[in-house]
Amino acid sequence: MKLAPLALAAATLAGGAHAQNEIIKTVATQAPDATETSPDGSLAVTVKTDDNARPVYSITRRGKLLVAPSRLGFIFTDAPKFERNIQIVSVTHDKADSTWTQPWGEWRQIRDNHREMRVRLRETTALHRIVDVVFHVEDSGVGFRYEFPEQPNFKHANIGDEMTQFALAEDGTAWWKPAFEWNREEYLYEKTPISAVGTAQTVMTVKLADGTHVALHEAALTDYSAMNLARAAGTTFRAALTPGSGAPKVTRDLPFNTPWRTMVIADDAPGLYMSHLELNLNEPNKLGDVSWIKPGKFVGVWWNMIKGEWTWATGPKHGATTANVKKYIDFASANKIPGVLVEGWNVGWDGDWFGNGNAMQFDQPTPDFDANELARYAKGKGVYLIGHNETGGSASHYDQQLDRAFKFAADHDEKVVKTGYVTDAGQIERVDADGSQHREWHEGQWMVNHYLRVVTTAAKYKVAIDSHEPVKDTGLRRTYPNWVAREGGRGQEYNAWIGGKNPPEHEANLVFTQMLGGPMDFTPGVLSLTGSEGSAIQSTVAKQLALYVALYSPVVMAADTPENYAKFPDAFTFIRDVPTDWEDTRVLNGEVGDFVTIARRPRTSRDWFLGSITDENGRTLTVPLDFLDAGRTYTAEIYRDAPNTDFKTEGRHAYAVETKRVRKGDTMTLVLAPGGGQAVRFRAR
Repeated sequence: MKLAPLALAAATLAGGAHAQNEIIKTVATQAPDATETSPDGSLAVTVKTDDNARPVYSITRRGKLLVAPSRLGFIFTDAPKFERNIQIVSVTHDKADSTWTQPWGEWRQIRDNHREMRVRLRETTALHRIVDVVFHVEDSGVGFRYEFPEQPNFKHANIGDEMTQFALAEDGTAWWKPAFEWNREEYLYEKTPISAVGTAQTVMTVKLADGTHVALHEAALTDYSAMNLARAAGTTFRAALTPGSGAPKVTRDLPFNTPWRTMVIADDAPGLYMSHLELNLNEPNKLGDVSWIKPGKFVGVWWNMIKGEWTWATGPKHGATTANVKKYIDFASANKIPGVLVEGWNVGWDGDWFGNGNAMQFDQPTPDFDANELARYAKGKGVYLIGHNETGGSASHYDQQLDRAFKFAADHDEKVVKTGYVTDAGQIERVDADGSQHREWHEGQWMVNHYLRVVTTAAKYKVAIDSHEPVKDTGLRRTYPNWVAREGGRGQEYNAWIGGKNPPEHEANLVFTQMLGGPMDFTPGVLSLTGSEGSAIQSTVAKQLALYVALYSPVVMAADTPENYAKFPDAFTFIRDVPTDWEDTRVLNGEVGDFVTIARRPRTSRDWFLGSITDENGRTLTVPLDFLDAGRTYTAEIYRDAPNTDFKTEGRHAYAVETKRVRKGDTMTLVLAPGGGQAVRFRAR
């Protein structure tokens, strides 16, 4: 029996969830189109087979085509591709609406309200291979993944690439950075027409001609190769998996699932940031009690090395000495900053370690670094050390030391360890049990598994991980909450060097691109605004303060030196006071690469903090204070650019501090200098 659409809808409403599934299975077998909508009905996903029996999906938003019919499928290195001669054999639907709690994050409570459609695809050829495509549809976007069920004729998958497409229905503007280049993910974002993109890393953010914003990414990347986006033609992109050292880019035994391919969709840039799609597509916490994870700020023996004044290697300019670290511990303790990062403390930094970290020993301090004494001293001052494990790209060498490295960290009260993989892309050193050596990409399947080994081993010792030169963030902090931050982009360190400094638009790009994936360890707060040899950083002091709110990380650095902070005591007050763990977050305005204003409320008080940043253009923004509590008066402590401040002049250091009383319903005018910003603490009375 084939039901007409209205009869089908009536039967679905009358029959409940079980009846709904059975009815849709019956119809799908006879008419192989399958459709699911978001809870509010604004998004609709349709799956069908085309005239060549190839499966395709499309997405409409408010009745308008957003993603044109886009192919689904796989290329295998040892078997025919899975793309043609496909039929839809069943379709099932489900829905859920729940709320879960983050142990730390930008929001305490996350709502997961979605509808789900599972489409079973089967070949009509002799192989009869089966692949399910599961769509998760929220009001703010769509995620889908492939699920390979257990089956008699298909036991093992050697995937050469995916044939997954994203055929954007119209042109517009794209913000993207290139994939497969030597410097991993550390590139500035390009702004081009969508039809001019090359091969892009994700997150790639686009603004279509009609103003709709879409962020393309992936979620829950485990035991698989990371996805990039290769433009095929016009505005159509294809998933391009990161290579491994062998012919297949992914090797898996069935059954298994791929990561989710995600599209966050919104009317504007702030709407992208407010979506929880990425987190909702990850599995719940697998670590159990994670109360030992402590968000917080840290200072560190770091910036002087980045500028070239101190060294990681031992010698007369060695930074990680017992005496230097004690000074930083004293400074952190006096300012109630809980952590002190130390780099270059261990054996292995002498000589050329770039791309060859096989001399690194992660439980052996250098002779001038008394680890036991410093752990004792820090604890007595109410401070903990943050360790640093730089592998130089020698990942297998690090694998062999993981347990003793994190036991050493735990024994010395290190709550967090920062890891590093400094080597060119495609040059990670892998050594197998038989002694054979291979070279891997940072985001290939083997390294994806390595990063997770590090995180899970660290969790056994109650240590959190801040990974640099990492695999990109895909929301796994939900499943493994000790993965607290990562780099994966151009951070503040580029501002230390003579050439190649980050331009003023960079941070406003990050908010609506990379940071849609998760927290970034950007290391803000360089109030001196100078790098090596006095070179100027393209920022104002007020912007450096605002970055603590605009760029989220639960572990965030006060990156400048104690000596420089002493020159800006009132501005440093904001850095000292701003929290790193939030109850609620609101994006008040913003345009990709131009400006953004974010307000956040900490978990420990009724205060609010605001950060507003701009690009090279000065701006005046009007912000309604509707996020404040009704009936409560606040003292707004304002840190703003002074008149005539400009990142291009020595006046970039000029700022003003003022206070005023405000209430919910008031508006605040934010005057941002070129390259500037504004930071505000709303202190609840």
